[in-house]
Amino acid sequence: MKLRKVIISGGGTGGHIFPALSIADELRRRHPDVEILFVGAVGRMEMEKIPQAGYKIEGLNIAGIQRSLSLKNLSFPVKVVRSLLKAGKIIDNFQPQVAIGVGGYASGPLLFMAQKKGIPTLIQEQNSFPGITNKLLSKRVNTICVAYDKLDNFFPKQKIVITGNPVRANILNADHKAAEGQALFGLDPEKTTLLCVGGSLGARSINQAVLSGYQKFIDAGFQLIWQTGKLFYSQNELELKQLPKEIVVQPFIREMDLAYAAADVVVSRAGALAITELCVVGKPAILVPSPYVSEDHQTKNAQSLVAKDAAIMVKEHEAGAKLVDAAIDLLNNRGKRLQLSGKIRELARPLATEAIVNEIEKLVQ
Repeated sequence: MKLRKVIISGGGTGGHIFPALSIADELRRRHPDVEILFVGAVGRMEMEKIPQAGYKIEGLNIAGIQRSLSLKNLSFPVKVVRSLLKAGKIIDNFQPQVAIGVGGYASGPLLFMAQKKGIPTLIQEQNSFPGITNKLLSKRVNTICVAYDKLDNFFPKQKIVITGNPVRANILNADHKAAEGQALFGLDPEKTTLLCVGGSLGARSINQAVLSGYQKFIDAGFQLIWQTGKLFYSQNELELKQLPKEIVVQPFIREMDLAYAAADVVVSRAGALAITELCVVGKPAILVPSPYVSEDHQTKNAQSLVAKDAAIMVKEHEAGAKLVDAAIDLLNNRGKRLQLSGKIRELARPLATEAIVNEIEKLVQ
């Protein structure tokens, strides 16, 4: 059967959006005439990033429930009902052959309604510990593509396919772009470089540690590429613009492949997308997992690498005291960098996107 129409739903962070775009790009590569419609949450970053990538998107007015007591929770049931009704209308109008969920608020209503209407569904779980939405959807979904072992503790075992997480095509080819990355960011090729990222939205603990300790990097002869996130950048713009030339600061790095290529060490959050990309590019990494995400899954992601001697972890509450010194120690230790690089590269699954699209094609056939 020819693949004609596909819905992809989810978003909220780059960790959901970029895997979704990787899947869409591979679908379009194999099936140039396929129509792909994204469904996201109104006000979230997918409503901007997906059109920028050349795809159509419709929004559901849905948000997560607040964990603390909040008046916002009173409107949650109303938003769920309205999102279910709108998701049903979107499906009826678009008539997809398959619906894919990548995580995020919008994927719940969309896939639930697709399942009710008898449309084949697939979820792509990026983390080692799934969120509640995917746990609920897994009972009726056809296929569950995962990146970690032991997820049969949460999902029906017979539906699980271990594929790995999708990675943007340009990052798969980042190995030979060091000179291009150094030129783009205005770096000295003779100096060792740290890349510091806190996810697409930024990470306050990482940012504050770097802002307090950047002089240590300069005194040690290193240079830094630093993605702060838009909020931290806007709050500290005056100070950031006055930093020495060895510190290259951007609120958001679009050319992530070149940033990875130019870096000798990476400091990062431990979201599934970040870890997947670090494995593919084989960069020695210091992970600072966010404890504020659902089920503390970033800590579990990071621990899975630390257990294999494939990364170093600094806890969130220790970042201010330990992060800069840990980064300098690793930048100074070439042997340790080579060891971490080799171990993390062993965990890479560069063909994950192709494997997921294979599963999508099976559902349509």
